[in-house]
Amino acid sequence: MTSTTITGAVFIATSVDGYIAREDGGIDWLTRRDDDLSETGYDDFVATIDAIAMGRNTYEVGLTLEPWPYTGMRVLVVSSQLDPDADDRVTVHRSIDDLLDVAQSEGAQHLYVDGGQLITSFLNRGLITELTITMVPVILGSGLPLFGLINDDIFLEHQRTKTLSKGLVQSVYRVSPDAMLEG
Repeated sequence: MTSTTITGAVFIATSVDGYIAREDGGIDWLTRRDDDLSETGYDDFVATIDAIAMGRNTYEVGLTLEPWPYTGMRVLVVSSQLDPDADDRVTVHRSIDDLLDVAQSEGAQHLYVDGGQLITSFLNRGLITELTITMVPVILGSGLPLFGLINDDIFLEHQRTKTLSKGLVQSVYRVSPDAMLEG
């Protein structure tokens, strides 16, 4: 049985209309921007985590980026399709439970959770404690939403919102401690 001592945090960008990628998974609307990512606090955030957990789709998007954006990070990918030996930079897990068991056995306590489907799964399990959402000033009209089907309402406590350069707006929320007691 997986311990609930592992927590997850989200650090993600969305379009104004709430999409994290185009229908085909493309994030060109984000990567072609010439933004100073250091002002987003990403480096400080990554310094607080033990490993990054992502789904196959997010991993495959990462493969298109140069350089590999997760250098120096422990990367755990949940996939029922990906060959476990496909990439020596990642460890492939067939289920979230397997990922959590391995992370716990390795002493990981705080995961960076990336990818809409995995974020939703972690939220539904009560494992996300904080969400940092940076809204990019673009409307996509359709795409892959940040959140999928949520089992119960998840109440958030607003921590702060700040405006970054070029119109980016970043909000940080803590998951209310009472949020998981009601579900």
